[in-house]
Amino acid sequence: MEGSNFVDYVKIFCRSGNGGKGVVHFHRDKHTAFGGPDGGDGGRGGHVILRGNKQLWTLLHLKYRKHIHGKNGGNGSAGNSSGAYGEDIILEVPLGTVAKDAERDETLFEISEDGQEVILCKGGRGGLGNSNFATPTNQAPMHSQDGEHGEEGWKILELKLLADVGLVGFPNAGKSTLLSVMSAAKPEIASYAFTTLVPNLGIVSYRDHRSFVMADLPGIIEGAHLGKGLGHRFLRHIERNSMLLVMIPADSSDIKKEYEILIHELEEYNPELLHKPRLLAITKSDLIDDELEKLLKKELPKKVPRIFISAATGKNIQKLKDEIWKMLNG
Repeated sequence: MEGSNFVDYVKIFCRSGNGGKGVVHFHRDKHTAFGGPDGGDGGRGGHVILRGNKQLWTLLHLKYRKHIHGKNGGNGSAGNSSGAYGEDIILEVPLGTVAKDAERDETLFEISEDGQEVILCKGGRGGLGNSNFATPTNQAPMHSQDGEHGEEGWKILELKLLADVGLVGFPNAGKSTLLSVMSAAKPEIASYAFTTLVPNLGIVSYRDHRSFVMADLPGIIEGAHLGKGLGHRFLRHIERNSMLLVMIPADSSDIKKEYEILIHELEEYNPELLHKPRLLAITKSDLIDDELEKLLKKELPKKVPRIFISAATGKNIQKLKDEIWKMLNG
């Protein structure tokens, strides 16, 4: 994936700003020789914030930005004047970005809406000035607070691709070819496995100027839920699709077994994936005749809708669009 413009994983070190110091000060002017305490509070340190941006589709802009530092808050001053807040650092990210704490291996939150802002590292609270500590018995307090330190640590940002339809299958199932036929996307296509190393998105035109988004996802292999073949990095993109189009070529030695392996990998990774609507597409069906197609239909899984298609000849491509649209719209 070297040199690719699609980056779905970055690890960055974030440090928010420290809070400013509160000050010790007493009111003085030409009319007042011994006034009361008026030391102001320190300003809050700058947060590090993630903001959703629907115009972005990759984390490429953060790939080489390894250290993110928020600004420190300003110190308080006389006249109960608080210090300035430290400037926040706002990192814009694509929708579907998941933030994790790298050291605790803990998921923190997910950015799912345009304009959504969530604090990744909270700025330190500003210290209180001495005016906050005045009491009837101590009307001239001589102490204030230092500001709190900001938060720091290594964070991981992972992107889950967002699309209406996710193409799921083993390498070389014809996913990239189908996407190139159904949309204007131009994914790399070759006759060897793992041609697709990063997801490709395509907008599929439908009837009456309607459309839906289809994602060509990298191929799954048996054991992907254990991380084999970069399985975790591939499987997480499936979570953000409204429905799944499971693709198995007609010349497969055992279509039913391949389907069961794919579904098993999805279930082991995240059981909720099985709740998504799914459609089984038997690709490369131009390689078989009508009689063999009838025989294969008897061996296919019974509980999932199925369709025989060919991207090469256009067989049932419009019917496939109709089925997808029907499933997407209930």
